[in-house]
Amino acid sequence: MSDETTNGAPGGASGAQPAQPQPAAQPGVRLNILAQFTRDLSFENIVAQKGIGGEVSPEIQVQVSLDARKRQADHQYEVICKYRVTSQNSADQAKLFLCELDYAGVFHIEGVPEEQMHPFLMIECPRMLFPFVRRILSDVTRDGGFPPFNLDPIDFVALYRQEAARRAQSGAERPQGQPLS
Repeated sequence: MSDETTNGAPGGASGAQPAQPQPAAQPGVRLNILAQFTRDLSFENIVAQKGIGGEVSPEIQVQVSLDARKRQADHQYEVICKYRVTSQNSADQAKLFLCELDYAGVFHIEGVPEEQMHPFLMIECPRMLFPFVRRILSDVTRDGGFPPFNLDPIDFVALYRQEAARRAQSGAERPQGQPLS
């Protein structure tokens, strides 16, 4: 690596600063998505099954859960994002539709310290899968006869912190060195 002056010319010309020792390069994180796929998908159009009369004013609730596991191959992990989307009529609380999607990705990850692997798997990997999940949910609800459901962005950091706090309260926090579930 060479020192450069502000005009981009190599250092060493008169008036240039002497080269400063550079810190040792940190190995970078390497993340590749090897595969992604729908593990399970279910859509129930309750309106079509039972029929709902009168004014419909939908309320939508989304539940998200995440899971990760180490695969047999070195540096490979599977991350599963589970979404449950329910819509009900705000007037009478009648269910309109139910959609459940389990979407998974297989990742090759290197350069992440072991103590940071669990948060990395539960935050960064779902973040990379999110645009695909969003499209699937939109397509399924549209194809099911409803306006396309455009899932709002999810704060996976906040979701991870909430789950960590819940586990800490219940005493079920994953001990260091414990394999991923």
